[in-house]
Amino acid sequence: MRPGVLALASASLLLLLGAVPARAVEPPAPSSLSDTGGGSQLILAQAPRTNSTTGTLSWWERRNGSWVKVGSTVARFGAKGLVEGRARKQGSYTTPTGLYDLPFAFGIKAAPGGTKVKYRRVHGSSWWCEDIRSRVYNRWSEPLAGDCRASESERLISYATQYAYGIVVGYNYAKPVKGRGAGIFLHVNGRGATAGCVSVSVDAMRRILLWVAPGRAPHIAIGTVSGVTAITRY
Repeated sequence: MRPGVLALASASLLLLLGAVPARAVEPPAPSSLSDTGGGSQLILAQAPRTNSTTGTLSWWERRNGSWVKVGSTVARFGAKGLVEGRARKQGSYTTPTGLYDLPFAFGIKAAPGGTKVKYRRVHGSSWWCEDIRSRVYNRWSEPLAGDCRASESERLISYATQYAYGIVVGYNYAKPVKGRGAGIFLHVNGRGATAGCVSVSVDAMRRILLWVAPGRAPHIAIGTVSGVTAITRY
């Protein structure tokens, strides 16, 4: 979701990015969640509070009936924090909380050797349509669809750092509600907080791409430590 917008932010927004300091929070085990998506792989992206811009991302898998943590890392969230996914509005700079599937991965760079998830390589004509007037709203469009305005969309190759590697988060994806938001990804860190995505280090993205197995129905749960957006509610 337009990570490059932050590079043009005003000084006041840049101050906002650092307004909520990171705080180490031990992620919960998937067994404490209301729903894990029915698969045997789960990514947990947890922020301390809804106004936080940093938190923790961990990834887990079921082994012999128990959830085992495979890895964890520091994560970044939207510049204006997190909000319940069903209440989110496009352009709000918030990360949607909830439980989502992971439709496919993509990247400007070639997939790390051994990647099993479906991986789409980004080209110069690869776009993500975010135009609410378009029939391909919240979809990869290559080339850009005639009814999708470039000014309302992302040319993916323009974000060489963030989209070196990414995974599509299934937020508002299966049956898009126009105006709720488009282009929510798990991707590589940029300079600061995101425009609504979840981001991690490039090393973490490589490890996650090598770990994700489509046959294990991987999902991602995004939420906070407590309150109505608590990750354990999803």
